[in-house]
Amino acid sequence: MGGLIVTLDVTLILGFVIFLRLQRRTQARSRVDERMTVFIVLVFGVLIAPTEFGKWILSTLSSMITSVNGMRL
Repeated sequence: MGGLIVTLDVTLILGFVIFLRLQRRTQARSRVDERMTVFIVLVFGVLIAPTEFGKWILSTLSSMITSVNGMRL
């Protein structure tokens, strides 16, 4: 249980950093800055995946993808 608390704390901090980085204007970003944002988002995804919230997101996305694939156009 102790590892989960640390993971959530780091995840919350990364979520806040992502929020701040995405608030900036797009024109002011360099390629290095964009790559750093992508890296931070990937680390955030890895940290949130084993939590209950991450499992809920995965199940919701899976059901949405399944329903979209089942549609006939």
